[in-house]
Amino acid sequence: MKECHYLTFSLNNCLYGVSTVYVEEIFFLPELTPIPEADPDIVGVINLRGEILPVMDLNLSFNYQSPGYRLTDSVVVLKSEKVRVGIIVNEVYEVRHISPSEISTELYHGRDWARVEEKKFIAGIARSGEDILILSNPESLLQYVETQKLASAEDSLEKEIQDNNHHESELLLVQKPVFCPNATRSERDVFRKRADQLRQSEDSQDVKDLIPLAIIILHGELFGIDLKMVREFTPIGKVTPIPCCPAHIIGNMNLRGEILTLVDIRRVLNLPLMERIDSSQAMVVKLEDIVAGITMEEVCDVIFLNPQEITAVPTGINSGQYEYIQGVAPYQEKIMSILNLQQILLNGGLVINH
Repeated sequence: MKECHYLTFSLNNCLYGVSTVYVEEIFFLPELTPIPEADPDIVGVINLRGEILPVMDLNLSFNYQSPGYRLTDSVVVLKSEKVRVGIIVNEVYEVRHISPSEISTELYHGRDWARVEEKKFIAGIARSGEDILILSNPESLLQYVETQKLASAEDSLEKEIQDNNHHESELLLVQKPVFCPNATRSERDVFRKRADQLRQSEDSQDVKDLIPLAIIILHGELFGIDLKMVREFTPIGKVTPIPCCPAHIIGNMNLRGEILTLVDIRRVLNLPLMERIDSSQAMVVKLEDIVAGITMEEVCDVIFLNPQEITAVPTGINSGQYEYIQGVAPYQEKIMSILNLQQILLNGGLVINH
């Protein structure tokens, strides 16, 4: 293998890698339009700035049952010449350098891998530090998508609806597959809004002028975090308490071999500290030489915000939050506060020096 740099990501509790040569862009999972005539692992398409992008669920390609989709899932877009495909992943991690000597192309030819072997979606297995990576074969993925008659399937579905009378058309629309049927109404709204944003033409607004934000919930309140500081989101696993530390230092957890210190920033924002963390998530942030996991209830969305939508901090806002908030902005008929995370980490009294 000539490529030595791999984008790593997780899918169904496994760690995967794909050559960065084929990676075009990454965005959070939007609402998909199902295509009935495509293979089951082609779970839908999206309108990506005027072009149809097929999206695959590799769980189905690998004969696994899809665990369902979450707002924190992402789509990694792969491209080779004229063909593009998006693959759904759970978490996107760092780029790793892997030498050819660390890669094994001998796969286990068990029953569960029969369909995988047929499609040649796996290029090999690699050892990277303490991790085992499953390396995907992007060329095979792209060639497979190229054989799918997605356009004709979409046209035939539209024609079928138009040719029937009004009653039959309504019946067809009701029976049409629905993306992520188990999602709540608010989750559907987020998926749909993401799809609308991706549909917009590149010319409609320069992305460079927009501010990328991760929207999280702390004690029921919405907060926006500069996405440039966010490395990843992760469920909170086993936590080891740190002796003689204040209450806002939750403890350490093992994140793929890296010791990650979990911090609760609610005290800085004059909010009650989290009582339970067993069902919570952590937002891994990096600032200079500081890497920490910020505990939160959940991550709601990732958006690109127009700076003109940001207004000054209202005088009635929680007095303990004022110095750590850069402004407020509307989000889904609510108001979110945009945090100055750098100010919180460096001057909020969170860092403990022994």
